Amino acid sequence: MRSILILALPLLLAACQQDSDPGPGGVTRGEARALDDAAAMLDSRPAPPPLVDATVPVEASASAAP
Repeated sequence: MRSILILALPLLLAACQQDSDPGPGGVTRGEARALDDAAAMLDSRPAPPPLVDATVPVEASASAAP
């Protein structure tokens, strides 16, 4: 029984992951999780309003400029 515990201990310790362990792209796991959360937050925001007034034709607005 004791030998099973001695063999299982390194396996249990190896299974533990910390936020400071290297993750994808050279960042830590915690940083990767924070970047994923930030990307999800930005993706959930509504689209900004268009910069150009879609009701005015481009030719009309160009000819009206001085």
